[in-house]
Amino acid sequence: MEVTETLQRTEPTHAWRPDLTLAHEQLAPRLEAFYRDLHAHPELSMQEQQTAAKVAKWLRHAGYEVTEEVGRHGVVGVLRNGPGPTVLLRADMDALPVEEKTGRPDASRVRVKDSHGGTVPVMHACGHDVHITCLMGVAELLAHSQHHWRGTLMMVAQPAEETLEGARAMLRDGLYERFGKPDVALAQHVGPLQVGIVGHHPGASMMASANVRVRIFGKGGHGSQPHLTVDPVVIAAYLVTRLQTIVSREVDITRGGAVISVGSLHAGSRSNVIPDEAVLELTVRTPTDDLQGQLLEAISRMAKAECEAGRSPKPPEIEVMHHTRVMVNDDSYFTRVRSAHAAWFGEDRIIDTGMQSGSEDFPYFDGRVSGESHGATVPLVYWYFGGTSHEAWKRAAGKTLWEKLRNLPPNHSSRFDPSVDSLRFGCESMLLAALACLDEEPKKGAEPRGLH
Repeated sequence: MEVTETLQRTEPTHAWRPDLTLAHEQLAPRLEAFYRDLHAHPELSMQEQQTAAKVAKWLRHAGYEVTEEVGRHGVVGVLRNGPGPTVLLRADMDALPVEEKTGRPDASRVRVKDSHGGTVPVMHACGHDVHITCLMGVAELLAHSQHHWRGTLMMVAQPAEETLEGARAMLRDGLYERFGKPDVALAQHVGPLQVGIVGHHPGASMMASANVRVRIFGKGGHGSQPHLTVDPVVIAAYLVTRLQTIVSREVDITRGGAVISVGSLHAGSRSNVIPDEAVLELTVRTPTDDLQGQLLEAISRMAKAECEAGRSPKPPEIEVMHHTRVMVNDDSYFTRVRSAHAAWFGEDRIIDTGMQSGSEDFPYFDGRVSGESHGATVPLVYWYFGGTSHEAWKRAAGKTLWEKLRNLPPNHSSRFDPSVDSLRFGCESMLLAALACLDEEPKKGAEPRGLH
C-alpha cells in the first residue's frame, strides 16, 4: 500500500452517513482541554484517583448513572434508552513509569512513588489519555442523540491495564453482577498509524502475556573470595541465556512466534560484594493460551535446575505477577464493526494488522475471570486507530505504511505523541462501532440517522 494513496477521500460516498460535524465542533474545545489535562497529569496503575474523578464528573454531567471505585479506581457509567442490547465501551486510564521527551507544552513532569517505593517519572506513553478522552466524547454524543438508537450503554473506565490487573479487579468486584452482563464489549487502541487509518484483524488478534519474577538465592561474601560464596549473579546470568533456548529449542515453529524477554535484572550494590540474591523479571508472549502454559512450565524448570547446578542454598521463588489471555474477536460482531468503519471511512482506510505481539487484559471482559464462565461469555471486538498527524506522517521516512511505522515512535516510547486530530478520529471509530451494535430507532420519513 502506497501511503500517498491512502487518504485521498475526505467525505464518505455511501448513503448511510451520520453527520458528526456540528456535534464535534461543539465538543472539540472541551475534549482537547480534557485530553491535555490528562496528558499533563498521568497516574500509574492502581493510582488513578484523579483521572477517575474527572471521568466520573464528565459522565454525570452527560446524564449517566455513575458508580466509582469499581475494582479500586474503575468507573462505570450507565445510560438506559429503552429496550435493546447492552453495549459496553471500555477505555483504560493508567500511565507508565516513563520520562516524557516529546517536547510538548503539556508534557508530563509528574514524578511519584511506584509500588516498590521508588520515585519514577510518569507519562501517558501508551495513549490511554486519548482512549479516555474518546470515551468521554462518545458518551456525550450518544447521550445527546438518544432519538437515533435504543438499548443500554455501559461506559467503563478501567484502571491498571498496563499491569494486566484492572479488568479482573473490576470483574471480581461484581461488574456484571452489579450492572448487568452486556451483549458485546468494545475497545480500541491508538497507535502510530496515520490519523484516518483503522486496523482490524479477525479472530485471535493479540497475544497472551505473562510477567514473571524469579528470585535467586545465594550466599554473599567478599568479591575477592568467591569460593566462600554462592554467587547468585552467575546463576542469574546462566539463566538469562538458558531462557532464550526455550523458544528456539522447545517450541514447534509451526505454532507461530513466541517471545521470552528478560527486562529487569537486579543484584547487589557494590563492585566488591557478592550479594545474597538476584532478581529477574521477564515477559512471555505467546499466540495461544496453552503455549503460554508450556513456556511458564519451562521457565520454572530451568530456574530450579540452574539454582541447583549453582549450589543455591534453596530453590528459587517464582511468581507469575500478571498475565492475560489471547484476545479473540467475535466473528459476528467483528464483521459489524469492521463493516461500519469501512462504510464510513472507506475500505481503503482499513488495514489488516495481523496478530499483534502486544497484549491486553481486555479479554477478561468476556466474563471468564477464573477460567470458568457463569452463563454465556460476552463477545468482544478490539481494533486500532491512527494517532499520527498527517504532517508527522509525511515527515516520517519510508514509502509504504509499514516502512513509515518503523520510523515513528511506538507506544511505550518516551516520544510517543498522538495528535489532537486523533481525538475526533477515535471518537468516530468508537461511535460507529457502538451504533453498529445498538438497535436503530426507526423514524418514518427521516433522513439517515445522525448526530445534530
